[in-house]
Amino acid sequence: MSKAIGMIEFKTTATGVTAADAMVKTSDVEIVEAQTVCPGKYIAIITGDLSAVKAAVDTAVTTYEDKCIDSFVLGNPHESLFPAIYGTTQVEEISALGILETYDAASIIEAADQAAKTAIVDLIELRIAKGMCGKSYMMITGEVSAVSASIDRAKELVAEKGMYLDSSVIAHPDKRMIDSLL
Repeated sequence: MSKAIGMIEFKTTATGVTAADAMVKTSDVEIVEAQTVCPGKYIAIITGDLSAVKAAVDTAVTTYEDKCIDSFVLGNPHESLFPAIYGTTQVEEISALGILETYDAASIIEAADQAAKTAIVDLIELRIAKGMCGKSYMMITGEVSAVSASIDRAKELVAEKGMYLDSSVIAHPDKRMIDSLL
């Protein structure tokens, strides 16, 4: 049995809460985060064994398909995802800064997981649709080549879903810019 996380993103709070309830009733999973995000969408992130998370997400998506924006299940998520989501990542130095922005909430987590698994980078922050009209972004750091490779791979992943909005890589960002971000 492997550890996994899953997420649902729904167009409405009512359907999202109902779908999240269905997920925890379907399988032995824990809710990590469940809340309304901009602009009135609802997200729920769950964790548990891979088969349980998959069954829970499948139930929610299948039952409420007409109001589902996006969903995912990640087996063996990168250990840096949750500190980046909660803004508790400690970054000592930023050599290069990578930013990737999406139209939805779910795809940014998948993109961040892929970026962290592509090259040696540190996830700085994942902003999940809060105060951004439903858009989301991630910031990563590392050596320029690693950040570029990770952003490129993450961009490919979200572009496949049609959720890619924008991205950039800044080599050696100015300290004043760094200080404004952290």
